[in-house]
Amino acid sequence: MKRFNILTILLLALIWSGCSVSKDVSLPNLVPGLFRNAIQKDSSSVGDLPLKNFINDLTVQNLIDTALVKNVDMQLALKNIDAAEVLFKQSKLGYLPELKLQVAASSSRPSDNSLNGLSLNQFTGSTHIEDYTANLGVLWEADIWGKIRNQKAGALASFLQTEEARKAVQTRLVANVAQGYYNLLMLDAQLEIARKNLKLNDSTLRIINLQFDAGQVTSLAIQQAEAQQLNAAQLIPRLEQNVTLQENALSVLIGILPKAIDRTSRLDKMAIPQDLNAGFPSSLLSRRPDIKSAELALNVANAKVGVATASLYPSLVISASGGVNSFKASNWFSMPASLFGLVSGGITQPIFQRGQLKSNLALAKIHREKTVIQFRQSVINAVGEVSDELTKVEKLKTQYSIAAKRAQTLQQASKNASLLFKSGMANYLEVITAQGNLLQSELELTTIKTEQLNAVVGLYRSLGGGWN
Repeated sequence: MKRFNILTILLLALIWSGCSVSKDVSLPNLVPGLFRNAIQKDSSSVGDLPLKNFINDLTVQNLIDTALVKNVDMQLALKNIDAAEVLFKQSKLGYLPELKLQVAASSSRPSDNSLNGLSLNQFTGSTHIEDYTANLGVLWEADIWGKIRNQKAGALASFLQTEEARKAVQTRLVANVAQGYYNLLMLDAQLEIARKNLKLNDSTLRIINLQFDAGQVTSLAIQQAEAQQLNAAQLIPRLEQNVTLQENALSVLIGILPKAIDRTSRLDKMAIPQDLNAGFPSSLLSRRPDIKSAELALNVANAKVGVATASLYPSLVISASGGVNSFKASNWFSMPASLFGLVSGGITQPIFQRGQLKSNLALAKIHREKTVIQFRQSVINAVGEVSDELTKVEKLKTQYSIAAKRAQTLQQASKNASLLFKSGMANYLEVITAQGNLLQSELELTTIKTEQLNAVVGLYRSLGGGWN
């Protein structure tokens, strides 16, 4: 009869283990049909391209490879994955019973004037009690309301969330390394422009000094030419300083001590990709690591609500233990006289815990509502970032075209001004003005070119590219 009762409890536990006491909240649908400012061609997206195919400059690839191994944030993300994996593996064992082995020996001597002492002396003729026990205990909680199942689901979602966090760190790291390298190329180009302009100013100043000696110009012309030359000269150490700072920042980013960055590329040789299709916004849900992480956060929140809800319902715990026990060490393993066994099952229903369980459930539901809001915001941010980068790519292309024509015009104007000045058909102010305008236009052209390269990388990152 007892065996029948225990089997009945086990059968009911297996039947109830499929019960669920909470309902998961689904994700809101917020994705628009198209990106703003996007000319839709097909469903393909530049974000689907592998990293090596998108960034084909070997120097940038080597810097990124170093960063993926040595960057501190990347290393921490990998350690977070290891920690989450340990917890997930532990959660998979939740359905198994706990098994404990206990071996104990004790010896006690009650007082001769105590009741225990008098009884012991009367029945055993001894003044002390010895007890030797070895037992194996099993404890198993039936997953009636899905608490263990939700704990396992939450641990899995947390593990996957750390992987998405690693991907997010990698996409940001790839973009930062590439943009840092492009900024370094821009500073190289600007330094070259400044040095060339300084030589041009030196030549102009020499001619003005000759004209001053000949009485053709006043000292004011020399002063203004010298001021123009000093302005160009001052730009050189400032750019050299920025080059060093950028190299240091890039070194720290890739996880090495500050040093000079080897580079063979030139800014004017860097090509701007022309076919940059963004695809459909719906693809962001599966490609952007931050959106996937927000989705998994909702899975974790759903699981926590399930665990908190199950805690309000009865829990069934079945335990069993067995082993050997004896008052004498010589009879400890005497079979079967020393054998003992115990099987028990109990159902526990929480009644009053000062509102703790209900508060836990309410907090879990509030946290779940917050994750839905955070998911909605992550989608909005992602779509907004893509739209921003698409706008930058398109408008910077127009800006660069205009700036290139302006720089070309000013190059010709500077040459003409120098020729006219040498022949006495233009004054020194026209030469200085032409050279100053040329310097600013060429510097601006390198800045726009760098912004184009950075916008392309930014579009790749905003579309979820860089982790594959």
